[in-house]
Amino acid sequence: MSFPIIDMHCDLLSYLAKIPGANPYAKDEIACAIPWLQAGNVRMQILAIYTDVRPESMNLASRQAQIFSELLEKHENDLAFADADFLQNWHKQNCVGIKAAVENAAGFGNESASWDEIYSQFDGILQKVKSLAYISLTHHTENRFGGGNYTKGIGLKDDGKKLLDYMAGKSIPIDLSHTSDLLAEGILSHIDTQKLDIPVIASHSNFREIWNHPRNLTDEFAKEIIHRGGIIGVNFLRAFLDPEVPERLFEHILRGFELGGEKSICFGADYFYTKDFGDPSRIPFYFPLAENAGKYPSLIESLEDKLSPADLEGLAYRNSLEFYRKIQS
Repeated sequence: MSFPIIDMHCDLLSYLAKIPGANPYAKDEIACAIPWLQAGNVRMQILAIYTDVRPESMNLASRQAQIFSELLEKHENDLAFADADFLQNWHKQNCVGIKAAVENAAGFGNESASWDEIYSQFDGILQKVKSLAYISLTHHTENRFGGGNYTKGIGLKDDGKKLLDYMAGKSIPIDLSHTSDLLAEGILSHIDTQKLDIPVIASHSNFREIWNHPRNLTDEFAKEIIHRGGIIGVNFLRAFLDPEVPERLFEHILRGFELGGEKSICFGADYFYTKDFGDPSRIPFYFPLAENAGKYPSLIESLEDKLSPADLEGLAYRNSLEFYRKIQS
């Protein structure tokens, strides 16, 4: 059974922005290189604009937005912008559709930026990439907007509320993948009390019930995303699956279905440049069964005895496709 794939998260842009001589076609450098996407029948790939919390975060985010634009200009035979027309004419597409997202709102505003600078940066990035697939307020650590998933007791700050208010009505989902539990709670509460029009997703997250890790979603938050019509992209990193058991990947996927996520579960592989990573205990980052984007056909095949054809299609692309068709209409 062969399906096109939508993947909700990779870090190709930060690789291209940070690594000298980086090449989007270098299969031996990054697991989401364009040839791997093509080999895996990835029809649409979300490219994260990733920054950590530093004074230069805004400049790095702007550079990645520029690189996104240049990818479309330089590689039009292989890549296409995944706009509303691309989504509506899905079965006619031959290129890999790409869309940008922001992973860590420090890219909009470092710790000393004024709100005029933040609004200008937000608008400038949005103009450059044309639309955003989602925004994460934080990465692992705390910033001016809230607490990341490795911070305890830090929720949604006033600046986070202000950024959510600015996002509202722009058809940009908020991503809970890197929030502290308190931040996720604060985001949902602020959206509800202020009646903000903001879809809620987890672009690349697994399930804490299967593997107890702060990067993974509690069942409560997963059910809330499902209830709100959002999507949850299963992450392929060993550290968030169970570092010793490859088949745990399938358990995380099935957990999403058990929670009622037949229309919500999708892929969020999280392929990034690993050769400069400082922690040797994390290597290898991925199990062989999911070590690059070319593995999607064999992954789907491994799930054929576990999921119905309709559920497999939903997981592969249909759930993500319908979600973006809905919010972009």
